[in-house]
Amino acid sequence: MEQRDDIIEYSLDNHHSEEEGKKIRKKIWKVTLILSIVTLVEVFFGAMVKQGSSMWLTVKVLFILLTIVKAAYIVMTFMHLGDEKKALKWIVLLPYLIFMIYLIFIGLAEGAELYPRMH
Repeated sequence: MEQRDDIIEYSLDNHHSEEEGKKIRKKIWKVTLILSIVTLVEVFFGAMVKQGSSMWLTVKVLFILLTIVKAAYIVMTFMHLGDEKKALKWIVLLPYLIFMIYLIFIGLAEGAELYPRMH
């Protein structure tokens, strides 16, 4: 089989020490642990609180907030936005935050219009 010279094997092209590699692996485990804990909290509340109960609205708000936290953490970590200056972080994240608030508002407003409370 002929070997291609146009493919770069990035895993073999890393130039960091074993100490740096341990630091990178530790960060990956930390990210995995944090995202897993947040997901487990979501699953726990989703399984424990029944729809229609007095706590259901609180659980829905909690789901929205935890989803935003997970998304921001993923962007900060995997897209390396966490390594940037504070101003750049806000320039990137603020439009998304405004858009998410807008979508939540529209969803709640439309839901209230379609399903008004019965007195």
